[in-house]
Amino acid sequence: MKRPRRTFSAEFKAKVAIEAIKELKTTPELAQIYQVHPTLIGLWKKEFQRNAAKVFDSGKDEAEQLRKLQKEKEELIQQIGQLTVDNNWLKKKVL
Repeated sequence: MKRPRRTFSAEFKAKVAIEAIKELKTTPELAQIYQVHPTLIGLWKKEFQRNAAKVFDSGKDEAEQLRKLQKEKEELIQQIGQLTVDNNWLKKKVL
């Protein structure tokens, strides 16, 4: 019978990747300890190293998103105001 596919949490992947980066144990040793394939450890290590810089840029990204959301909010408030004026004008024309 086939074994069901396992999924690993981000925390687990990070833990294994950090262990691999430390190089205190070989990849096959880590694979045996954590019961994952050595190829996975190599992939997680590469991905971890590739995305490490994003940890320090997170504040900038959040600030940019906040500015975009604030601008979008102001535009929506302006649209609501314009629609309210148009609605009131139409109500007066009908009566």
